[in-house]
Amino acid sequence: MVRKVIRGFVLAALLTAGVMARPVPAVSQAPINCAARSEVIEFLARQYREKPAATALINPQAIMEVYAADNGSWTLIVTDVNGRSCVILAGKSWEALPPLPIPKA
Repeated sequence: MVRKVIRGFVLAALLTAGVMARPVPAVSQAPINCAARSEVIEFLARQYREKPAATALINPQAIMEVYAADNGSWTLIVTDVNGRSCVILAGKSWEALPPLPIPKA
């Protein structure tokens, strides 16, 4: 189960990095939900009652964060070094797992 969660985060990070790194003409781009990080976080807290649940470094230029609510809703955002955050994914049924003990070698 933990491996699936970690694999999911890794895949999400790779997908996010790939999407951000691939230039696409402006004509074919769908609207992107981006704003200042503080505005995005305030919106998630006010609209969905989501709080920080996980964070990871994508590269020196961006971090990914997951915000989740007690009702199971969750949102994955990516923030760049300029403080601009974009909503990448959102969903339902978020489940926080307790930390597992590290196996001894």
